[in-house]
Amino acid sequence: MTLRPLAPPRPDVPRAPLTVEETGLTLDLLQQLVLKTLHITGEQSAAALCTRLGVVHSVLEPVLQHLKQSYLSEVWGGGTLGGPSYVYRVTDAGRDRATMALEQSQYVGAAPVPFAQYAQYMRDYARAAFTVVTRHSVEQAFSHLVLSQRVLDQLGPAVNGGHSLFVYGPPGNGKTVISQGIARLLTGDVAIPHAIDFDGHLVQVFDPAVHTPLPVDDDDALDRGAAAPDARWLRCARPLVTVGGELTLQSLELAYNPASRLYQAPVQLLANGGVLVIDDFGRQRCSVVDLLNRWITPLESRTDYLTLQSGQKMPVPFVVLVVFATNIQPADLVDEAFLRRIHYKVFAENPSGADFKKIFERCCRDRGLAYDDALAERLVNDFFRRRGIALRGCYPRDLIEHALAIADYLGAGRALTDDRLLDACASYFLDEQSIGQG
Repeated sequence: MTLRPLAPPRPDVPRAPLTVEETGLTLDLLQQLVLKTLHITGEQSAAALCTRLGVVHSVLEPVLQHLKQSYLSEVWGGGTLGGPSYVYRVTDAGRDRATMALEQSQYVGAAPVPFAQYAQYMRDYARAAFTVVTRHSVEQAFSHLVLSQRVLDQLGPAVNGGHSLFVYGPPGNGKTVISQGIARLLTGDVAIPHAIDFDGHLVQVFDPAVHTPLPVDDDDALDRGAAAPDARWLRCARPLVTVGGELTLQSLELAYNPASRLYQAPVQLLANGGVLVIDDFGRQRCSVVDLLNRWITPLESRTDYLTLQSGQKMPVPFVVLVVFATNIQPADLVDEAFLRRIHYKVFAENPSGADFKKIFERCCRDRGLAYDDALAERLVNDFFRRRGIALRGCYPRDLIEHALAIADYLGAGRALTDDRLLDACASYFLDEQSIGQG
């Protein structure tokens, strides 16, 4: 028997640094964060400041001590329980310094992670980002859909290889749902920093609209005396980001806000460690050629180069499974050189008659309707096949909803009949013959 080699374990959430040096940040940057926090929020205990900045007290203590010695902050109260209970507030000089710091950057929150630490984490993560999936796990992940075995057997190897892929085919066969379903195959979690510091430039990475934090294990820090997780990072579910026709080349670059002096992460950086679905590919508001040229380097080298206002390049490890979903033939969109870089092409084919009826049955069950196999069979044979209309995966859902709307309009019972389904078809499909006669 041949044993499958074990994938290297994914890195855990980084452990909390215990000194200023271990954070990788300058004392000045930490001082600015403390002053801005106190200036905006008012008096804070050292413990509260630790929570806001995501650092332990041994890191914050020398920062607070330096601010106090520089007459930028002062102890205002507390102290019965030691250093963490001391309450601090800014002095007038500290308020002036905080105002100057806010003019340089309005970022207030968890201390950023140095880019070098983030890049190393993602490089380590990449070695085990795409673990082996089996036919059984693929069938389970897509059990909510009715897909042919051929389609399922193409999805699994693509995830195993960590390669990006095209999902293409006629409209209405669930390309978007299939593409998003790939995220179900990515097990485990990923650490997402609140922000990254790149040579003094701050990039906000954590986005609550994209990233889903996972519960913190309270016992983690008690395991053999290990340090607590670094609170500058959040342990999150692996991200799924979907963009469509609104995607532009600017969406793939760092977005600089001159008012806040902060950068917002582009969609591929938000999706790092997970899946990025480019839906309706080929219908974006920018040239397909320009869009493809933007993807060639990260897909080939697994490194994405993001440009800052200063012209500096930030080489970000590219640990993203990109899925291009389109109802346009890939060969009509891209040249052979780019197709070679997309190793897998999955054709979302039209359902067979049997699969169409399975979808119809599921749609009935989801709506609390009784399923009549003979009714579905008559719909397939007497309407679709007689008129030469190709079956699509979306038709059962849409036609059932139309039929129920007709029943509600007539004040009749919410049940499916041949007449209601035919009326639904009449309002759903174009009557090309009538158009031609007109």
